[in-house]
Amino acid sequence: MKIENSFEAPAAVDDVWALLTDVPRVVPCMPGAELVSQVDETTWKANVKVKLGPIAMTFAADVRQEEADAETHRLRLVADAREARGRGMARAAIEVTVSPAAAGGSAVDIGTDLNLSGAVAQYGRGIVADVAQQLTTSFAANLRDQLGAEAPAPPAAEPVRGFGLLVRALLARLRRTRRNPPPQGGEGA
Repeated sequence: MKIENSFEAPAAVDDVWALLTDVPRVVPCMPGAELVSQVDETTWKANVKVKLGPIAMTFAADVRQEEADAETHRLRLVADAREARGRGMARAAIEVTVSPAAAGGSAVDIGTDLNLSGAVAQYGRGIVADVAQQLTTSFAANLRDQLGAEAPAPPAAEPVRGFGLLVRALLARLRRTRRNPPPQGGEGA
């Protein structure tokens, strides 16, 4: 499934780009993520902890930087993740582009092509997209904090509290449904 997200950061494009390509600083900005090791200049190992109500999952992820174009400020990452107890896998191809924002600062656009299998695939596309939006919102706030910090210290990795994210995602879905109700089926429809 394809998921598109974006946010604005109150910093120059080059500053945002420098942070996004500094993996040890940016990984902790993602809720539930923790950098485990750097394999080489373009490959890292990370853990991502997710908790959905009573279900807690830990994913071991291999992250590869496939492209980092400083001129166009375009970054492409591929992450392969396995749930520690074998309950699922995820593969994500992530493209990030940083550009000047209309009101100043920078616009960050994130496109993710996500494939899930196993127990994690049981959640519907809409729920996954809504949770991804909530995670992007948290990531953006942490990124803004990093950009504003004089001596940035990465936030401590805590599991993503999926229940709260799930509730916020469901509320967002309900609000969208109220604004744009689905067409009524019936006679003559």
